Amino acid sequence: MPEQVLTDRQKQILRIVVQEYVDTAQPIGSKSITEHYRLGVSPATVRKELAYLEQVGLLTHPHTSAGRVPTDAGYRYFVRHLLTDSELPDSEQRMIRHQFHQARQELDQWLRLSTAVLSRISQSAALATLPRARQSRFKHLELVGIRDTVVLLVLVLQEGTVRQQILTLDGPVSQGELSKVSNELNELLAGADQREIESKQPTLSPLAQQVALLVQDMMDRLDGKLGERIYRDGLAQVLEAPEFAEGENVRKIVQVLEQRSLLEQILSEMTSLGDVQVIIAGEGRFAELEDISLVLGCYGVEDQTTGILGVIGPMRMPYGRTIGAVRYVSGLMSDFMQQIYGL
Repeated sequence: MPEQVLTDRQKQILRIVVQEYVDTAQPIGSKSITEHYRLGVSPATVRKELAYLEQVGLLTHPHTSAGRVPTDAGYRYFVRHLLTDSELPDSEQRMIRHQFHQARQELDQWLRLSTAVLSRISQSAALATLPRARQSRFKHLELVGIRDTVVLLVLVLQEGTVRQQILTLDGPVSQGELSKVSNELNELLAGADQREIESKQPTLSPLAQQVALLVQDMMDRLDGKLGERIYRDGLAQVLEAPEFAEGENVRKIVQVLEQRSLLEQILSEMTSLGDVQVIIAGEGRFAELEDISLVLGCYGVEDQTTGILGVIGPMRMPYGRTIGAVRYVSGLMSDFMQQIYGL
């Protein structure tokens, strides 16, 4: 809904309803608004404005209650047009930064800490993925003979990913020949992406060409996929929200956190460092996200190695704090990637 549809007073009332409902989980009526906020208008005028906001689809009223609650469209309007402060207070930033500095300088520890911090701040569930190269690049491989024509290929990529694959050859090859092929490929393919590997294949020996084709296939399967491990925290906490008191809603939130294919589909849309993306009730694209909001951010090094972290919870979410937390923690993770890994 375009911003100009609402008057300044209607925007103010919508902001009040969203913020009050986020805080209390109770429908908000005109009497409560006029008693607690100095709008300079009568309850009748507020009722009229509430009715208009409901008419245009930004509010609704549950059952027979006279109070209103935001719709998914109402939350979207609030986030896009009415949310003015999404930065964490300096004191909270200092506390988070101190926690990260106290942790061991290991990616695993920082990812665990990032989900714990985001879960605590948002009072929802949090997740983080291992960083993944946007385009895999070759670093090193080893060929190890197992028996007869069976060879183990160990592939190491520049971002640190290690993969193993069994390769069946047309005939027996000595370990000395396998090592020779390994050295040939390591020298020629250092830093190459898939297309560069393909362009260099005509210069390779027949056995090296067979290995290079398998390397290409392994890299292709890795590109664009989530990291092997997804870090999660706060599931028990988010299930305390009234929205997830019923069995069906519990199933939905667990499905989002645990169903890898759904997460890959959602997270594949995250492409830019520094941006925070808010997905409310699926935005018409993900039916599984009805009644659920996600606040997601990227961390890492632009156009090289990136991961995703964020918060999953009810639509009734403290969006300002959550967006600020995701943006700040993703920034810390980006600094970590640059400083520790020298990227």
